[in-house]
Parts: sequence; C-alpha cells; structure tokens
Amino acid sequence: MYSFKNDYSEGAHPSILEALTATNLEQSEGYGEDVYSQQAISQLKKRLGRDDAAIHFLTGGTQVNLTAISAFLRPHEAAIAAKSGHINVHETGAIEATGHKVVIAPSDDGGKLTPADIREVLEIHEDEHMVKPKLVYISDTTEVGAIYKKKELEALHDFCTAHHLLLYLDGARLGSALTAKGNDLQLSDLPQLTDAFYIGGTKNGALLGEALVIVNPDLKEDFRYMIKQKGAMLAKGRLIGIQFLELFRDSLYFDLAAHANHMAEKLCSGIEKAGFSFLTQSPSNQIFPIFPNALIDELRKNYAFYIWSKIDEDQSSVRLVTSWATKEEAVDAFLKDVDKYVKDVNQ
Repeated sequence: MYSFKNDYSEGAHPSILEALTATNLEQSEGYGEDVYSQQAISQLKKRLGRDDAAIHFLTGGTQVNLTAISAFLRPHEAAIAAKSGHINVHETGAIEATGHKVVIAPSDDGGKLTPADIREVLEIHEDEHMVKPKLVYISDTTEVGAIYKKKELEALHDFCTAHHLLLYLDGARLGSALTAKGNDLQLSDLPQLTDAFYIGGTKNGALLGEALVIVNPDLKEDFRYMIKQKGAMLAKGRLIGIQFLELFRDSLYFDLAAHANHMAEKLCSGIEKAGFSFLTQSPSNQIFPIFPNALIDELRKNYAFYIWSKIDEDQSSVRLVTSWATKEEAVDAFLKDVDKYVKDVNQ
C-alpha cells in the first residue's frame, strides 16, 4: 500500500536527521534561545531581506494559527477566511476556542480570496452588534492546491491596508507554492505584502516545525508570552531550529518542494492523458482528479488517498498529494493501474 494521502507520511530528509544526530549530546539553552535556533533565525532574516522581522519556531500549523491569530485580535474581532480555509474546516474550531469567530467569505473554486470577497463581508459587519472583521486569513498554496500570483497578493495587501485589516498567510505548503509552475512570488516578497506569515516545515521535509514571521511592529510585543500561554513553547526548541538551519543552509527547502511538485505534475499529465478531468487546476503538490467510483475502488486496493467530494452517482473527486520523498516508481505504478482500468473498460 503506497500513500498519496498527505505530504507528511515520511519522517524527515536524511540531512536533517544527520544534523539532529550530530548535535544530539550537546547541551544547549531551552525554549528556542539556543545557538542553532538563533542561527536559523538570522539565516531566515537574510533570505527575507528583513532584519526587523520577529521569527518564532512552533511545532505545527494549527498551533501557529491559533497562537498567532488569537494574539493579533482583540476579544471582539474576527478572522475572515475562504470556505475551504484550514482554520474554518480542519482545525476543530481552534480559532473559535480562543474566543474569535471565523467569518466565511465567498471565494473562487481554487479557494483564493479577492478584495471584492472581503468587501462583501465588511459590508455586512457594520456595527457593534456583530463581530468586527480584523484579520484576513489566506493560504499559499490554498487547501485545494491553487497559488497566489504577486498581483493578487498586492491587491489584497493594498485593500487590507486601506481598510485597516491584518493580512495573515498560512504557509503550510509555502515551499510548493514558491516552486510551482506559474508562480512569480519570491520568499522575500512576503514580508512586504503581509503582516505575518509562516514557513511550513512539517510538510516539506522536516520532522516537525513551522517558522512564524511577524513583520508588523504592532504585533510583535510580548508574543513569546502568548506562545507560552498557549502551551506552544517547546523546551527543546533547538529541535526545530536545527531543522530550519539545515533546510535553508542552501536550497534544500526549495529542492524538496520542487520534487513534490514534479511528481504531482507527472501524475496530472498521466491522468489527463488517460482521459480524466480535474476538480481544480492545481500547479502544486495537491491534485484533485475526478474518477469513476469503480476505478477508485480498484485503486484503493494498492494506494491510500482521500475521497474529496461526490460529483454524481458514478463519479467522485479524490485528493492525491505528493511529497519531498515521493518515489517516481510509485507514480509510474499508479498511472499504470489507471491505464489498465481504462483499457479494460474499453475492451
């Protein structure tokens, strides 16, 4: 059974494990104040071109989102997200559990928000009898594999600035977004176009860990207090610092993401050649082909993946996710089985 369920089924890239092993018996400061975490922060600041950025390492995406969003908002303020947004669908009400409502905005099929979508929310929430939308939450890539172009992010940034809104970007799959075909964003663009964002490691070769980057000076004060209060301050903080130091020492972070995208692209090409369509057009490492239910049943004998949505009585969309460690021979085998089904049906 080979899994295309997610991009964190495997452990970590060997160079990360080697770095962790090599430093295993060293004594270091705790809570992210160790030399490795500080080196990783300095390295990331250089990559971002922002020495004034505040960078914090946390263990996972949901933990980053709930810690950051609850810290950034006052009690009566809310976050705006697309219907498919991770904080709305797959975080078990984590934001609401901190006392902040998630307000859903209309979005396109790719799960991207536009200024017009946000304006529609603002026009409804107009007085103190409703929560006050304050933070716009977006993901790159989105939860259905789309990417934001630079002009789109600039438009969101300008709209949020004009309407005194915070723009926060979930970067769980940021590596995939930045190495996707058609992308024109650079990592160094994000500090200029958002108030805060995070760089995902868990889904791109790390054992665990995300790097939260806060650039808005109004959001930086006392943030370590918020990390501790939310139970997110890792005593052995060096475990994440070492991993990010390795990921960004050279181009490893981007190389791993590019491999995941290449494997997804190969899946896309083969599935399309076999005559099947897709729920969304995704240039990233998540793809959503539409298959006959009979084919899905056959494929599930040898592969693990999620059924995403029902199309009609006979067809469903599935989600296939490739990772930094996806084997090309597994992709070839999957496509061979798809082709065999098509051949058998047409005989």
